[in-house]
Amino acid sequence: MKGNDKLYDRIGLDYNSTRQADPYITERIFHLLSPEKNKLYLDIGCGTGNYTIKLSDKGFDFWGIDPSAQMLNEAKSKSGNVKWLEGSSERIPAEDEAFDGVIASLTIHHWSNLEKSFEELFRVMKPGSKFILFTSTPEQMKGYWLNHYFPEILKRAADQMPPFEKVKMALKEAGFKISTTEKYYVKEDLKDYFLYSGKYNPQLYFDPMIRNGISSFADVSFRQEIENGLKLLTSDIETNKFIEISDRFRNDHGDYLFIVVEKINGK
Repeated sequence: MKGNDKLYDRIGLDYNSTRQADPYITERIFHLLSPEKNKLYLDIGCGTGNYTIKLSDKGFDFWGIDPSAQMLNEAKSKSGNVKWLEGSSERIPAEDEAFDGVIASLTIHHWSNLEKSFEELFRVMKPGSKFILFTSTPEQMKGYWLNHYFPEILKRAADQMPPFEKVKMALKEAGFKISTTEKYYVKEDLKDYFLYSGKYNPQLYFDPMIRNGISSFADVSFRQEIENGLKLLTSDIETNKFIEISDRFRNDHGDYLFIVVEKINGK
């Protein structure tokens, strides 16, 4: 991880109330993973386990692994059906070929070494199994209207996000292949308040609890930009200028991306 363990220990206090498992995203992950009964699956970077639990509740066996003890404590308080373990994408506490599939939701930008992480995931996955990544790309993030109000926050967030070609190359080097991708556009009834959750509802960003559940906004070094950006956003909403600003950022790149990955039988 990129030194975010302490950050997530801190934001984990409110994270569970704002980062609920969104029904649509849950169903897409479920559909793309196509889990089977009596097989074992991993949620790497599980956080407070919202998606892990929703999938487990469908009758499937899951492990949830995260480096944040605070996040895992929250997860353990909600479900005893999932095995919760402290670990990271680079150090997974599991035997070789232990899992029949893996999910990773909005986490790869926190991995300190993409290549090592994919090699570790390859190690713990069975041949022919699937790995579902839900993430965003720097290109997609440049299309967020948030760039107008919080340019430095979005620049850092985009710089953290590995480009799709880098992800593709690292996966190939580890022995994986991408079987398909699926663009995701934020929906107005989104229940998981991640970075661009307020695409159609900018008022969300005025809620400090919601901002605290988003790692980019939880960074205290951006306090002044957040204050200035919210003032400008308030003014633009009141004068209806926000509609013009948000329209400038409309695009067909998608807001986020599902990447379906398969472990090739032997590297």
